[in-house]
Amino acid sequence: MKLLEGKVALITGASRGIGEAIAKKYAEQGAHIAFTFLSSEQRARSLENDLRSNSSKVQAYRSNAASFSEAEKLVQDVIAEFGRIDIVVNNAGITRDNLLLRITEDQWDDVIDTNLKSVYNITKQVIKPMMKQRSGSIINMSSVVGVSGNPGQSNYAASKAGIIGFSKSIAQEMGSRNIRCNAIAPGFIETEMTDTLSDEVKKEFMKSIPMGRYGTAEEVANLCLFLGSDLSTYINGQVIHICGGLNT
Repeated sequence: MKLLEGKVALITGASRGIGEAIAKKYAEQGAHIAFTFLSSEQRARSLENDLRSNSSKVQAYRSNAASFSEAEKLVQDVIAEFGRIDIVVNNAGITRDNLLLRITEDQWDDVIDTNLKSVYNITKQVIKPMMKQRSGSIINMSSVVGVSGNPGQSNYAASKAGIIGFSKSIAQEMGSRNIRCNAIAPGFIETEMTDTLSDEVKKEFMKSIPMGRYGTAEEVANLCLFLGSDLSTYINGQVIHICGGLNT
């Protein structure tokens, strides 16, 4: 039997990168998949078709998780289509890097809204149906930067640190209802977002990673698979680093 057989998973920001890898891994393991995209419709529809070869039910939704009203409608639509939500992966995220002296208010707000407010928006909407089910796993994508900080990323670090505090609080609020909430803190993962960095910057960063390499989106997806499955039913309120030893 597959690890997620028959479970319904909602994944935000899944049209590329880590989100795409999670959607594929979940589909391979028998989950029904609802995932969101915002601008990459062609890629989202292509992924939707690919996932249908492994999952019996897949639906892509254009939805901005940073909008409370859109998040509310999204969860209503997913419940109407799939009947329930067993796993939520709050993965939507962006960067707008700059030194604090140069960060504009828009750059700050964009990152906080997309990375942090979106987690509140989606989690707020799925709590009630999960309470009725008396089960659920909420997985929030943080970052090692949310733990250690990083020059030029004060907005990103603040959003990811906020996710950690939020996840720990929800774990305590919802644990008695058999709803788990955990955060994942990836280190340097090879995705389109990190491909924009110069080779020089990548080589310099690699020196600080004890394992001497960057992580892959599939490795993050494997951790999400564990946290979404019944293999992790007593893991709640934790921040799990996947960073090759960068943060120890």
